[in-house]
Amino acid sequence: MAVTASAHHPRNPGPSWGYWFLRTADRFVPEFAYRPVRAFGTFIALLGMPVQRRHSREYLAAVLGRRPRFREVFRHFFAFEETLLTKLRVLNGRPHRTVYAPGADDFRAWLERGGPALLGTFHLGVSDLQGCQIGAYDHLHVYVVRQRVGNSYDTDKLAERFGGRLHFLWVNEPGELLFALKDAAATPAAIALQCDRVEFAARTEAFEFLGARRLFPFTIYHLALIFGRPVLFSVGVPEGPDLATLHASPRFDPIPGEAREAALARARLHFQAFLRQVEALLRRDPYLWFNFTPLNPVVPDAPAAPGAAA
Repeated sequence: MAVTASAHHPRNPGPSWGYWFLRTADRFVPEFAYRPVRAFGTFIALLGMPVQRRHSREYLAAVLGRRPRFREVFRHFFAFEETLLTKLRVLNGRPHRTVYAPGADDFRAWLERGGPALLGTFHLGVSDLQGCQIGAYDHLHVYVVRQRVGNSYDTDKLAERFGGRLHFLWVNEPGELLFALKDAAATPAAIALQCDRVEFAARTEAFEFLGARRLFPFTIYHLALIFGRPVLFSVGVPEGPDLATLHASPRFDPIPGEAREAALARARLHFQAFLRQVEALLRRDPYLWFNFTPLNPVVPDAPAAPGAAA
């Protein structure tokens, strides 16, 4: 099922014909000529998006430890465009392969066996594409909690392509979301949530990330305790035009009879450990973080989450 979204949706930046142009040009224009066209289009977008440019600079300053150069902000925007193109190329029929990073055994086991779970991810690399590819597994059904935007052509079409086993729960109507989550949790399907942006988070907590104590959504663990479901986090890192590596957390399992505070303390350790994994990926490649929104708020006086010290 899907919750009906409100009549007015926010939009992703860019012209309404942008997706069509990228897909069509990719079919007919040789790559040696097409890549400079994409770079020029990204440059024009960069100039015309001052708000996103400011947020990119804020993030890059945090991850690089210095004020970013203009060309580094351009690389951030271009990395996002290239990731979008990867999704559109998959829509055009190009194969895309995933390999597993060390430590992803629990997530791989869930992919192979299925079962109820709460899946967390971030707006990082090709995580959207890998989430949609879960729909290619005949035995898996996933309810995806996400914000409805007016031009989410890429993920909508990917969901259609991968078998119709992805079902959306729209966060735009938060009053109805809890009922939708209860309905989804009554099925053996997994429930997937983005866990890096705080705009729609019912519960947040502070964790160490990029040199500061920052707020992150923590709702997924409360849902785990309510519904008795394990939590698994994953993100997808591009390794080339047709290959990605899936990085994932160990499995977090609620323990029957465990005191709530003890369970939440374990959850904080679990989430902080995954944030360290994510930060290590970003230190290696800063251009993977696709939140062109304010960086997670700093909470300087918040008590440290257990295990937060590096």
